[in-house]
Amino acid sequence: MSRRRAYSDSDDDDVHSKKRRRVSDTVDIEDRLQSLITRVGEKSTSSLESNLEGLSSVLEADLASYKSKIIKILSECVTNLPEKMTVYTTLVGLLNAKNYNCGGEFTELLVRNLKEALKTNCFENARLIVRFMADLVNCHVIVASSLLVMFDNFVEVTLEDNIPQVRSDWYVYAVLSALPWVGREFYEKKESDFSKLLKSIESYLGKRQKIHVPALKVWSVNTPHLQEEYLDCLWAQLKNLQAQKWQEKNILRPYMAFDSVLCEALQHTLPQIIPPSHSEDSIYPLPAIVFRMFDYTDVPQEGPVLAGSHAIERYLIEEQLHRIIRTNHLERKDCAAALLSFPTKATIPLNYMIVEAVFGQLFTLPRPPYLEVFYGSLLIELCKLQPGSMPQVLAQATEMMFDRLNYMKTACIERFATWFAYHLSNFQFKWSWEDWSECIHQDAELPKAKFCKETFQKCLRLSYHQRILDNVPETFQPLLPFRPAPHYKYEKEGAGSLPGTMAAHQLIASIKAKCTPEEAIQCLRELKNPLMDEDDEPSYNPLKIDVFVSTLLNLGHKSFSHSFAAMAKFHYVFRSLAEHEDAQICILNTMYEVWSTNQQRMVVLIDKMLKTQIVEPSAVANWIFSEKMSQDLNSFYVWEILHSTIKKMNKHVNKLQTEFEEAQDKLDAAERKAREMDEEDYDRDPEAPTEERVERMEETLEAAQGQQKNLFLIIFQRFIIILTNHLAHCESESIDHNTAWYKWIIERLQQVFLMHHEQVYKYINTLETLMFTSEIDTHILEVFQQFCALRA
Repeated sequence: MSRRRAYSDSDDDDVHSKKRRRVSDTVDIEDRLQSLITRVGEKSTSSLESNLEGLSSVLEADLASYKSKIIKILSECVTNLPEKMTVYTTLVGLLNAKNYNCGGEFTELLVRNLKEALKTNCFENARLIVRFMADLVNCHVIVASSLLVMFDNFVEVTLEDNIPQVRSDWYVYAVLSALPWVGREFYEKKESDFSKLLKSIESYLGKRQKIHVPALKVWSVNTPHLQEEYLDCLWAQLKNLQAQKWQEKNILRPYMAFDSVLCEALQHTLPQIIPPSHSEDSIYPLPAIVFRMFDYTDVPQEGPVLAGSHAIERYLIEEQLHRIIRTNHLERKDCAAALLSFPTKATIPLNYMIVEAVFGQLFTLPRPPYLEVFYGSLLIELCKLQPGSMPQVLAQATEMMFDRLNYMKTACIERFATWFAYHLSNFQFKWSWEDWSECIHQDAELPKAKFCKETFQKCLRLSYHQRILDNVPETFQPLLPFRPAPHYKYEKEGAGSLPGTMAAHQLIASIKAKCTPEEAIQCLRELKNPLMDEDDEPSYNPLKIDVFVSTLLNLGHKSFSHSFAAMAKFHYVFRSLAEHEDAQICILNTMYEVWSTNQQRMVVLIDKMLKTQIVEPSAVANWIFSEKMSQDLNSFYVWEILHSTIKKMNKHVNKLQTEFEEAQDKLDAAERKAREMDEEDYDRDPEAPTEERVERMEETLEAAQGQQKNLFLIIFQRFIIILTNHLAHCESESIDHNTAWYKWIIERLQQVFLMHHEQVYKYINTLETLMFTSEIDTHILEVFQQFCALRA
C-alpha cells in the first residue's frame, strides 16, 4: 500500500509540475513577444527593414497560439509608442499580407478602441488611433475610401447645432494632423473626394471665432514671431504641403521597402464610424497657441537650416519632439537621451528645436503639461549630454526671452523666473549679469526689473542670502532681497512703550517653561481690547492676537519644524482667538509683520494655517486684496499663496465629491440587492453606508461647494474693484491706464481664470449675472469673454 501511495503521490506531483511548466512557458513566450514587439525599431546592427521582416515571420509562426496576445500588444503600441508609429503600421501591413484574418481582427480592435476613446473623452489617444489608421492606408491594410468616409463624418461635426467650438475643433484637428501621412495617397487615388474634404475644412476654419487667442498667447505682440492659433498654423503648413503635391521628406516610411509585398495584400473596409453625440459631461481639449522662439536667422549659418514656421517639416519635427517628451517625462535622463537621438538630427538644428519645444511646453497656457521642475531638470540633463553646444543655445534663448519680457504674459514671466533660478542654482549662480544692468535704473515694477528681483527671491529659496550677494554684482543691490530674519517688535528698542510688551515677555517665559495652551491664554487675559472704543462687543482682540502670534512665530523662527511644532501645540489658542474672519486676517497681518523679509516662510506658514484650519480660504483671499498688502500685491509670492489657497479649496471639494459619490453608489447597490432578495434572506453589508450618513455627506459637500463658490466670488469682486478704481482714476486724470501695475493685475485676473478654469466654469452663469455684466469696464469684461470663449 505504501509503495502504491508513494507512486501515486509522485505521479500527482508530476502532473502539477507539468501544468506549472506549461503556464510558465506560456508566460515566458508572451513576455518574449512583448519584448520583441515593443523594442523593434530601436538601435540594432541589422537594418530596420530586415528586423521588421524577421519579426513578422516570428509573429506569423505564433499567430496560431498567441494571435489575441499579439494583436493586443500591437494595439497598445499605437498609443503607448506613437513615435514609432510607421514601424508598427509596416509590421501590421506585413502580418496582414501573410494572414488576412489577423489584419481584420486588428482593424476591428482599433475601431473599438477609437470608439471607446471618443466615448470616454480620451481625445489624445483617439487622435493617435486616427493617425495610425491613416498610415495603415499606406500599408494596404485599410481601404482609402473608407478612411475618407470616416474623415467626412468627423468634419460633419462642424455642422452640428448647439455644440461648443472646441468639439468641432478637435474633430477637424484629428483629421488635419493625419493628413501629412495619408495626404499623398488621397491625392493620387481619391483626388476629387479629398478636395471636397479640404474645402469643407477651409470653410469651417474661415468661420471660427478666435476671441480666446489673446488669453493663450505667451507674448502680446506678433513680432518677431507670429503667435498663431494651432489650427490656423497647421492649416497653413498643410496648404504648403498641398502645393508640393503632398510630398514630404521627414516621415520615416519603412513600408516603402515592402511595397511589392504589401500591394498584393487584401484590404479591409472600415465600418461606419459616427462621432458620439455631444453631452454636458464631455470635456474637450482646450485650444492652443503654437510657440515660436527661433527662426532661421537665429541659427548658425554653417549648420542645418531651420524650417520656416509654415513648413510641414516644422510641425512634424515638433510633434515628434513633444511625443518623446510625453513618453519619457517621468525619466529626465531617458528623455534627454531620446531627444538628442532624434532620427534626422543631422539635417536639422536639433538643439534649437529641442529648446523651443521645451520652453513651448513650460509656457503653455493655462498650465504646462508636466511639473515645472521637470523642464528645468531636463534642460540640465541636455546640457550635461551636450556640454559643447546646448548651454550656448540655452543662453541665447534666455537672452532672447529677457529682451522680450515687456511683451511676455505675467504667468510666463513667473515660470521663466522660477526656471532661471533653478537653472542658476545648478551652475553656481553664475551669469553675465552686467549684460542686464539696464534694469537697475528702471522702475522696479517694469517687467525686466521685476523679473530680476523675483529671480533673486527664487534663488534665495535654493541657497542662502550671503551666497546670492557674493555672486551678483553690487550694482544689482536695489533688486536683491533683504536678509530673511524675523521682526519681533516686542524686543526692539522702544518696545517698552508698546501696550503688549509685558504680556509678550511673560508669554515668552511661559512657553519656554513648557506651558499648556490654557496657561498661554492666561498670559493674555489682561490685555485690553483696542476695539472697545469703536465697538461695544468686538468679535476679537487684535492686541491678544498680535502678542500671541508674533511671540510664537519669533520663538519658532529657527526652522519650519520649530514653527510647525509651535503651531501644533498651541492650535487651541489660535482657534480660540480667531473664530471670525476679521480675526483670521489679523493673524495673517501679524505673520506678515514678523516675516515680511522671508517670502518663502510666509508661503509655507499660510499653507500650514490652511491645512490646520487656523484660517479659512476666504480670509486669505480678503487679506491678499487688503490695504495692508497693497504694496506687495504685484509680488509673485502673493499670487503663489492665492493659487495655493484655491487649489486647497478645490482639492477639498473634489475629495468630498468623490467620497459622496462612492457612498451613494454603495448605498444604491445595497438597496438593489435588498429589492432582489427576500427580507428574510437579505444580510446587509456592514460596510454599506446608511441613508442618513449619505445625506450628511451630501450636506457637507454642498457646504464646501458653497465655500468654493464664495471664494471665487470674493477674488473676482476684489479684482473688479481695484481695476475699476484704477481705470476711473486714470480717466479722471487723463493719463494712460496701461501702466506696469495695470499689466500685472489684469494678467493676474486672466491667470486665475485660466489656471482654475475647470472650477470657475461651474459658476460661469453666476459670474455673468452678478459681476461681469455689461456695466463694468470693457477692459475687464474682455478678460471674462476670452475665458468664456475657451470652451464655447
